[in-house]
Amino acid sequence: MKTKNGFKVSGNIVDVVNKRIFSGIISVEKGKIKSIIPSNRCDAQYITPGLIDSHVHIESSMLNPSEFARLAVVHGTVATVSDPHEIANVLGIEGVNYMIRNGNKVPFKFFFGAPSCVPATSFETSGATITSSDVSDLLKRDDVYYLSEMMNFPGVLFNDHEVMAKIEAAKRFNKPIDGHAPGLMGNDIRKYIEAGISTDHECYTIDEALDKLKWGMKILIREGSAAKNFDELIDLIKDYPDKVLFCSDDKHPNDLVKGHINELVKRAVGKGYDPLQVLRSASLNPIIHYNLDVGLLRPGDDADFIIVDNLADFNVLETYVKGIQVAKNGRTLIESIEEETPNFFCAKKINESNIRVQTTKEKIKVIQVFDGQLITKEIVVNPKVSDGSIVSNIENDILKLVVYNRYQPAQPSVAFVNSFNLKKGAIASTVAHDSHNIIALGVNDSDIIRAVNLLIESRGGICFVDGAKEELLTLPVAGLMASEDGYKIAAAYEKLDRLAKENGSTLASPFMTLSFMALLVIPELKLSDKGLFDSQKFEFTSLTCD
Repeated sequence: MKTKNGFKVSGNIVDVVNKRIFSGIISVEKGKIKSIIPSNRCDAQYITPGLIDSHVHIESSMLNPSEFARLAVVHGTVATVSDPHEIANVLGIEGVNYMIRNGNKVPFKFFFGAPSCVPATSFETSGATITSSDVSDLLKRDDVYYLSEMMNFPGVLFNDHEVMAKIEAAKRFNKPIDGHAPGLMGNDIRKYIEAGISTDHECYTIDEALDKLKWGMKILIREGSAAKNFDELIDLIKDYPDKVLFCSDDKHPNDLVKGHINELVKRAVGKGYDPLQVLRSASLNPIIHYNLDVGLLRPGDDADFIIVDNLADFNVLETYVKGIQVAKNGRTLIESIEEETPNFFCAKKINESNIRVQTTKEKIKVIQVFDGQLITKEIVVNPKVSDGSIVSNIENDILKLVVYNRYQPAQPSVAFVNSFNLKKGAIASTVAHDSHNIIALGVNDSDIIRAVNLLIESRGGICFVDGAKEELLTLPVAGLMASEDGYKIAAAYEKLDRLAKENGSTLASPFMTLSFMALLVIPELKLSDKGLFDSQKFEFTSLTCD
């Protein structure tokens, strides 16, 4: 109901701060909650704080921040804690500035961090470097809220000077430090936490999470497009209600169309957990931890809230950010905006001879993939050899994998991967965490080469190639994102995803999984533009073995 200076809404008010639900009327004026008056004459709907994604790389949605917001608000998301290290690996600080500028143009609350690991390691080539001095300059700004995930956990454990300087900068400006320590436990995780790192979103077993909680860490339960840890970790909410937050980490556009943090709320409530506690994990806990300026349905707060039909079905009817209605009945009310498209792309076309692998060895190391996980394993197999060169073996699901430097002249790196199950064609992408070189895999060299060269011609994107059949989604913003209508991009991505699956891939998200094959900071075996990498020993390793 409109009033002279604002509007009123009524319903069952979910007070996550005081852990109660009561009927009442909320008055909103000038973007703030002016008053909340209990009343027995209210609508049956529920009014809850807006939802927060506690750790997400906006870039992985292939949408710039303004388009991400357009899609996210439909699901009740009003804010994100966003690590811009993907674009930072391409464009440096200017990439961070691009994300902040673009996000400020729409009614949504983006809280960006200072990337801590650009490049992520010294074993790959990125487009930029962010030093400890750069990090300090970022953290002193009011529009940079935390130190993003410290992926270089060996640097923490061994007191690397540059790593510790970044951590000390965050402490100096009293800003939280996010963690990234997959599989780290015992004395190692204790030392990592004692350095000042307070969260982790990489737990993939309950035992790992419990060990980290024991030392005082907060756990972000991740459910993204590729990494899915909700089912394994949700029971933590029972015994550690104030130390559990929700995040997506990486969310592809077609998945964002379908849902966001609202899905985790619904699933958790469906498992029997107290809706008040679940919603605290989705709103209050991240607000407290990151000191976010997001409203919690209190007089004087920003009017950041959502209206849902009930707490079980959790269908989002309306979303408000600072009193502005940004979504209603499944439709976004945020308009698309025109935006610049900065990029860094210098790669030259290659041919089949550039990815030929000759060997006299009888065994090769292969990257084994697990659906829904970022971790991989090393397996040893007998390669398929044709004319003295190792080729893809469709029958045994061993496919050639290529990573090619897009920032400076170099030869492609080649390895082999298992569990994609692609039977025809090749897929390729310039979204390849964390340095975002060109990554491709396929059943034959000609399709792989055409896919790589197609991305070079377009200066970034994702594609599927099968002989003369080509499907391409261009990503002109740093080779990572589009600035067009998010729903259009989601449909284009959905088509590519479907093509990969129609041609054999059994993975839930083949392109997202492909992008993580170059992520060296996640064990066990990965491929960078410089070669095959053992992420446990943190050193390069040979493709062949005796």
